[in-house]
Amino acid sequence: MALRDPGPSRIPGGSRRRPRLRFEGWIAGTGTSSGTRIVLGHWRRSPFGPFSDVMLERPGGQRMLLAPTPETAEFISGTYVFDTVRVVPVDVGVADGTWTVTAGPLDLRFTTGRRRLAGYLLCAVPGALARRPAWSALTDRPARLLLPGVRTRGSAGAGRREWYGARDLRAIRAVSAFFEGADLGAAAPVEPPVRFGFGSVPRKPGVTRVSTTVVLGSE
Repeated sequence: MALRDPGPSRIPGGSRRRPRLRFEGWIAGTGTSSGTRIVLGHWRRSPFGPFSDVMLERPGGQRMLLAPTPETAEFISGTYVFDTVRVVPVDVGVADGTWTVTAGPLDLRFTTGRRRLAGYLLCAVPGALARRPAWSALTDRPARLLLPGVRTRGSAGAGRREWYGARDLRAIRAVSAFFEGADLGAAAPVEPPVRFGFGSVPRKPGVTRVSTTVVLGSE
């Protein structure tokens, strides 16, 4: 059954508060020398259970979502903007720093390198603090200054609000990617920034551990 906005709920004191959905996992972002930019969401905990999804932006600007179920496709496409949505199996394997992704027309493999300086700083942030929207609001301006295109909070589709609390960051060293059998080329900066939502992933290819909060509707 699709997850839909149930509307505001009553809380003590007579105030009204929109439901908050929590996603815990990793976001990997990389460009390729062919111009295709790829964003992988690998979620260990979510309202839909564990799942992974892929967002691609092609050189001509076409934005595509590859999601594993109709329910996840409906929710993600209601939060972000795509020209094409496909429901396909999305399988992700991680072993010894190597990620292997199979998602319909996409075959992706990449390896992670050393933790970046920002990664060491993010690891020092307690998980409970990183999950707080107030923390994401506080870090939004520094993130925009240090990582152009990156936002930690903003407005999403269907009147939703979203916050990202980063908890680690590692570089992506090497990428092998094929789309519908065509080689997408080597790893490259995510340039221009992807246009799925209010912000992009970092320009330098990397994997970020995140706690994401989505508020359904406006508060």
